[in-house]
Amino acid sequence: MRTNERTVATRIGWALALTILAAGASILTACRQSANAEPVQMIPGADAQRGAADIAAIGCGTCHMIPGIKDAEGLVGPPLEHWSRRTYIAGEVPNTPAMLIRWIETPQAIEPGTAMPNLGVTEQRARDIAAYLYTLR
Repeated sequence: MRTNERTVATRIGWALALTILAAGASILTACRQSANAEPVQMIPGADAQRGAADIAAIGCGTCHMIPGIKDAEGLVGPPLEHWSRRTYIAGEVPNTPAMLIRWIETPQAIEPGTAMPNLGVTEQRARDIAAYLYTLR
């Protein structure tokens, strides 16, 4: 191979390498953006903003630290930050929308004797609260 041909081959190799690196960077950026996108757990008929208002009105922050809720700095129950990334509810049941709604409505039915009391939360309010909790990434 002559010097001129080697130079062209080297340039093509570098261009190919840069193209592959750029494609990889694009894929990583897309993955990072999707990780920060809307919550995966969507709850039909629920409203996360209403859920935030319900959390404040019910007083969940008396026992829990809850990001985005004014004065929700309780230390009795676990902090609820990063809720959407959790695998279990109270270390007992899978963190799914259906189970979370049920837990918010009647935690004593799921784990008798748990420190979380039954607060008389309606299904709609539980759905809205769950929708808010799933926004916590």
